[in-house]
Amino acid sequence: MPVYRKRFRIEEVLMGDMPVPSAGDGDIGPMHSEIMAELRAIRAQMAGPPRGVVATGLGAESSPRQVADAQALLETYRAQIAQCEKLKVELDLIYDAINRTKREIAVLHGKSFNGEEMAKVNGELGAVVGGTEEATQQILEAAESIDQAATALSKVTSPDQQKLLSEEIQERVVSIFEACNFQDLTGQRISKVMATMKFIEDHITVMMDIWGGVDAIKAHAPPAVDTREGDARLLNGPRLENDAGHASQDDIDALFD
Repeated sequence: MPVYRKRFRIEEVLMGDMPVPSAGDGDIGPMHSEIMAELRAIRAQMAGPPRGVVATGLGAESSPRQVADAQALLETYRAQIAQCEKLKVELDLIYDAINRTKREIAVLHGKSFNGEEMAKVNGELGAVVGGTEEATQQILEAAESIDQAATALSKVTSPDQQKLLSEEIQERVVSIFEACNFQDLTGQRISKVMATMKFIEDHITVMMDIWGGVDAIKAHAPPAVDTREGDARLLNGPRLENDAGHASQDDIDALFD
């Protein structure tokens, strides 16, 4: 069952069911008429701009100052909306960059940084070190045997002994050749490791490009500080052919001149 409530006097006036009292009705004066006129204007604006209302939402009878203020306010709103649109574009770019970076990190984690792949890389490097040590030991032993056989060969005069020593030298030479095969295996293992490192490098480069490139990243990089101490600070290992900052053999010889 619907419930009806009694409408207030102001509602009846706004809805047009009751005439607006004039200035002579009791003690209602011009202030009441002004208030009612403002309420009608508010009600008209809430109902939608009727015919004859300008784009600012003011009536045609509005004063030039009101129109100018409304237009200035409208321009301010438009400028704020334009700034918000620019901000949204920038935020969309940042959001896209973050998503792309997350995808690159996910690929790296799935293809390179997980335990299985890193264990494989470590295994390959360990095999390189172990194979190199074993081959080096075999070559040194063969060279030592050749030296001993050559020394003995120069002292014996029996043809049979000379033949035995010569055959031993030949066997040791073959042993050296066999040991040198480690280079092929080492090259294959290093190629696998380099492929993994190249894969990581490519995706890291893509992430740096997402955030402005190498120069932009370097601008935020902290200064490099060498924390090594003692001999470790002086020893840098073998240098590459084009490395800078290393003393050449000519520099060392010049110190003794």
